[in-house]
Amino acid sequence: MTNKIKIFLVDDHNLFREGLKFLLSNNDMLSEIHEAENGNDLIKNVLSVKPDIILMDIEMPVMNGIEATREALKIYPETKVIALSMYGNENYYSEMIDAGAKGFLLKNSKFEDVTKAIIDVNEGRNYFSPEILEAIIKNLNKKKLKATNTDLTEREIEVLYNICKGLSNQEIANLLYISKRTVDKHRENILLKTQSKNTAGLVIYAIRNEIFEV
Repeated sequence: MTNKIKIFLVDDHNLFREGLKFLLSNNDMLSEIHEAENGNDLIKNVLSVKPDIILMDIEMPVMNGIEATREALKIYPETKVIALSMYGNENYYSEMIDAGAKGFLLKNSKFEDVTKAIIDVNEGRNYFSPEILEAIIKNLNKKKLKATNTDLTEREIEVLYNICKGLSNQEIANLLYISKRTVDKHRENILLKTQSKNTAGLVIYAIRNEIFEV
């Protein structure tokens, strides 16, 4: 990685913010780490800082992470937002996705997961903490497919649904009574049509386009 990453860390808990900043400051892939204690402080400074990545707490006073994400991306669309979440924030996932978040981290994640999320999102992929992805998948299992204006065919939507549920191509083939090669092709087409690079990106696309809900 040639270009170092500029981070903006937004969280109202000083101890958490200072601890994460300390860990990040020892990482050679980062060039700068800026801080804000709420969304309003971020918005005032986002254009002067021009961060590559914003690590955004969801629940904050003054301006929460959902509103701050929307506003930050209006002001500086080039930045990418990774939401910092607790288990109690599950009802906010779809709102953060709609606002434009590219990744989701649990606040109790291992530091190597934080590093992976930053690298993945900076390189154009999406990232979910495994526990968050599992929680979303459990909820998706309870929902029915919704009609939408997506470019995907009905069969591709069906395959997408099962990809997001965590099924392998072979398991999807067995479930839909089609060949694995056919599923492989559907997956390839879905990734191209949705401009996604991984399963997390497909989940975000599906929720944002209301194919199914969290």
